[in-house]
Amino acid sequence: MKMSTRMALLDVERIREDFPILSQQVNGRPLVYLDNAATTQKPRQVIDALVRYYETSNANIHRGIHTLAVRATEQYEAVRGKAARHIGANNERDIVFTRNATESINLVARAWGDANIGEGDEIVLTLMEHHSNIVPWQLLARRKGAVVRYAGITPGGYLDMDSLREAVGPRTKMVSVVHASNVLGTINPIAEVAEIAHAVGALVLVDGAQSAPHLPLDVTELDCDFFAFSSHKMLGPTGVGVLWAREGLLDTMDPFLGGGEMISLVRPDHSTWADVPHKFEAGTPNIAGVIAFGAALDYLRDIGMSDVRAHEAAITAYAMDALKDVPGLSLHGPTDVRDRGGAVSFAIDGIHPHDVSTIVDGYGVAIRAGHHCAQLLMRCLNVPATSRASFYIYNSQAEVDVLVEALKQAVEVFSRGDARTAV
Repeated sequence: MKMSTRMALLDVERIREDFPILSQQVNGRPLVYLDNAATTQKPRQVIDALVRYYETSNANIHRGIHTLAVRATEQYEAVRGKAARHIGANNERDIVFTRNATESINLVARAWGDANIGEGDEIVLTLMEHHSNIVPWQLLARRKGAVVRYAGITPGGYLDMDSLREAVGPRTKMVSVVHASNVLGTINPIAEVAEIAHAVGALVLVDGAQSAPHLPLDVTELDCDFFAFSSHKMLGPTGVGVLWAREGLLDTMDPFLGGGEMISLVRPDHSTWADVPHKFEAGTPNIAGVIAFGAALDYLRDIGMSDVRAHEAAITAYAMDALKDVPGLSLHGPTDVRDRGGAVSFAIDGIHPHDVSTIVDGYGVAIRAGHHCAQLLMRCLNVPATSRASFYIYNSQAEVDVLVEALKQAVEVFSRGDARTAV
């Protein structure tokens, strides 16, 4: 699945054969899909796993002892181990399946936060967080009379570590931070963040939605206490998320949701809980989605996450250099590709990001435009929104060239003052 080129890229043409959606045309042109930070496309192996489950193994899990139920349960539970290995976790028992990274963070804010955060306690976030890692903590703070504090960012798009040290204090109980920014691309120094937090007895949650798909991971080396990520951003189906917790933490937490499967014993006046991780997986889960997510994890394992990272770094470096040829374009985030992932946000003088996205879509190029669920960061950047191209394993330098040419056309159209002639 790999070959060498001048930039040591993956064999993109071979990989693209596995993705049916990429063979289509959009607006009469070959699709160039550069919105991978929002969601990734799915290889045939994942699609086939989803169909195969429904055709051969469809049954509810954990509860039945007939052949289909046992088979479905075994397939579902096997993915727990795959998810643990993907992030370097030692024990699959510490893996909880949720609907998405957002639900994983909400689970911690409720099940851990309600029991451990009190009036006057502090929760430290950063100004580059996705709303999914802001709003649950704001709601917790409102319920408990706690305080949310924020670490800032530097002009170069890095987490301001001095600001973080100032924000973390003796009342800090939780530091929740994004691993890789969905806007700036910045990869944050999680182990250093954890050292600062743990020094005052605080726990650390990492939003890994933008790092689990792209980076080799070892949660032991990161030294975090919780790690959340999503299937759909790493080739898997929507509707599946993962929460990892440091060993023993889940045992101390009450359930997030109540219902079937998460109980051990139900009495008229009280209930007891199933062992972890099942006490956090109430009701019938997304069985088919989890099993298909296992196929996505297998696919990434076969490529190798180090090669995924090397490919994206090469593509990102190429893109950042090529985008300099677009008149009036400025980039947000670190300039050193070693410090960033494959999400590249930019602005073009005099053109709203929504107009940029609309025009390049006419050339078959899918990019994102908006505040990217990061309004606090937009205010730091002093912009209402940005345009964003984000890369993955099936993207090529040639696709970057198509993006650049489409952006040049957008500039030309707006310089004439008539966007209607864009395509």
